[in-house]
Amino acid sequence: MSNLLGISQGNKDLGRDNKFREILFVSNLLSSYELEELAVRQLSDYQSKNPGTCFLDPDFNLDITSAYKLQDIVTKNRIQNGERVIGYKVGCTGPGTKSQFGMDGPIRGTLFASEVRQNGVSLNPDEFCNLSIEGEMAIMIGEDFKTEAVFPVIELHNFIFRSKNKNLSELIANNGINSGIVLPDIPHQQSKKYLRHNGILSLAINGTNVGQAGLWPNDSGLESSLNWLKNNLAEYGIQLMPNDIVLAGTALGLYPIKNGDEVLVCVDGQPEVSCSVQI
Repeated sequence: MSNLLGISQGNKDLGRDNKFREILFVSNLLSSYELEELAVRQLSDYQSKNPGTCFLDPDFNLDITSAYKLQDIVTKNRIQNGERVIGYKVGCTGPGTKSQFGMDGPIRGTLFASEVRQNGVSLNPDEFCNLSIEGEMAIMIGEDFKTEAVFPVIELHNFIFRSKNKNLSELIANNGINSGIVLPDIPHQQSKKYLRHNGILSLAINGTNVGQAGLWPNDSGLESSLNWLKNNLAEYGIQLMPNDIVLAGTALGLYPIKNGDEVLVCVDGQPEVSCSVQI
């Protein structure tokens, strides 16, 4: 693998920054002065560990297209503040989260290098808003834009909805409620084992297995999430880049975790990636 996560990707970031600048310009043509102002509030709320306060207003409504534009303007602002995009998530795809949220996806969110943690990390719950996790598979995009490797991760969430009724627009505008990922060790990040073989993904909290299912959120495998994401990004003038990580979604559910909890994700019973919660 030519460029594992964490290594500088300067030219790639310049290209991505220019693309998000173009998105801002298009959004302004579509009436987005309000979206630009809202993006400032959204980012401030997120940085204050109090995300999505605009959705507390019962009269506040956002259509799906505007929700994605808002997410992308926030991303543009974060890039201009020195952050780096390292990929995307596809969410609300499997039966577990669809049942929990009462919503049919898919949806996408954006992943940032500043929110990547390494295997075995101890998380401070005070750095999140209702810290919750998912176990799922990730896809590494190769230099040829094809799938180079697949591996399990723990996705971190600020699990909060402000609207009276959960809705896709709020989920999208709040970046799919993503607040980071925990990566496995580098040898696992290079694995090609599950490109063709469908194993069993399981999630344990404090030694108790809370769920297990196939690796991918549905029977169509990794291509289903990846193709949907490519098409969605194209609608907004964005494309995947070499070395991007794509979270494919999960057939398992989303689980709140608290101080003292230990989380372990396994594939075919073998430990792959873990984290703990400790104040």
